[in-house]
Amino acid sequence: MRGARGGYGPATWGQRAIHSALAELGPDAPRYNLRLAAPVEPGLPLPEALRAFTELLHLHDALRTRLVEEDGDLVQRLDPDGTLPVTVLHRDGAEQAAGAAAELLAAFAGRAFDLPREWPVRLGLVVVDGMVRQTVLVLSHTAADGWGMRRAVRDLTLLAGGRTADGLRAGRTFAQPLEEAAEQDSPRGRRRDAAARRHWRDRLTSGPRAQLPRPADRPDPDRPFPYAVLRSPQLAAALPRAATRLRTGDATVLLAAAATELARLGGQREVLFQVVVGNRFSERAAEAVTTLAQEGLFHLPELGADFADTVRRCQGPALGAYRHAGYHKPRLDADLAALRAAGVELADHSVIWNDTRDPLAALMPDGLGEAPAAERELTFPAVFPARPGVSLAVDVAAVPGAVELRMVADGALLDRARMAQFLCGIERSVLDAA
Repeated sequence: MRGARGGYGPATWGQRAIHSALAELGPDAPRYNLRLAAPVEPGLPLPEALRAFTELLHLHDALRTRLVEEDGDLVQRLDPDGTLPVTVLHRDGAEQAAGAAAELLAAFAGRAFDLPREWPVRLGLVVVDGMVRQTVLVLSHTAADGWGMRRAVRDLTLLAGGRTADGLRAGRTFAQPLEEAAEQDSPRGRRRDAAARRHWRDRLTSGPRAQLPRPADRPDPDRPFPYAVLRSPQLAAALPRAATRLRTGDATVLLAAAATELARLGGQREVLFQVVVGNRFSERAAEAVTTLAQEGLFHLPELGADFADTVRRCQGPALGAYRHAGYHKPRLDADLAALRAAGVELADHSVIWNDTRDPLAALMPDGLGEAPAAERELTFPAVFPARPGVSLAVDVAAVPGAVELRMVADGALLDRARMAQFLCGIERSVLDAA
């Protein structure tokens, strides 16, 4: 890279949040890396592939940004010049190329990034008969979230087709991390930060102190956290119909179904979720390759008389959670530490809901599109180590022909039967509403 834009400034809210999360994870930090191995059809000459990626580095500043701790604060340094190593492997055929890409992806994704010293991106290319046939891309979560990763891949595809960074930049408006940080440090940004932290404090001092029955004995610190996956074509088909009938978005329908089942498990009518929010509500954010502050707090004081009423009651708290999911996380952590030091017992916010589906994805009216048929199944494919501060966490994912609910839970609080009850209950609420 030569002569790109450079700069220096405070870290963004999103960079700070992910940086602190990676520090807490320690050696487990690589599991936050974003990863992709994809075929290149019908193939691309190596010089063209390298040109496209160089243009991508010019287009998106986050890919050339290092995070450095200075004087007790986190700052970002955008490099105008530098060199990115690219691993190029040569193989004899398509099957060998796919295997090499999978091995390279595991190697790239399994290592933490040296955030103060290296760019937050790793690139590998697998060549067959002189043409690139597989691309391997791994990004640090400090450079992009899932949405940002998808935008990076989209732009890389356009650049590989002959477009340029200047041409793409001229046709759209999007935020770069230094500009984002400057906006957050402005009077308007500071007001937004203060309002979001107040939202968290208010709900954590008024919400439920426990949401699931706690064991009488101190749980084993090495207890297992079972992992369950419900793959449901029926849920994918029912969601858009339920949302239409209830006059809301399908994300709110799912959130209301999860609130209903959490209340049933806990034997109460009040629920509180930490929700992961896309925060891509403007064109500048929607087109950006960056990582945004994403943790919102959803507090529903009481379920409705029926599911439709619960959906209606969820809309206001959901909007509040979305509105206040951007903030300076170290300041919020200090706020909550001060409350604890003053003897305030905070609400239980160990339940996490993460709807990862891309709302801009093109879907047919039935939610299935041209996807191949998928079988409904509930599996328990793995057991994870203990996750401090988590009682249960659910990721919602769109897969070909279905929606998947992926749940990990504290084995001291929920057994597999109750996990199955929770996931299948969400599905049943949506199917009944549709």
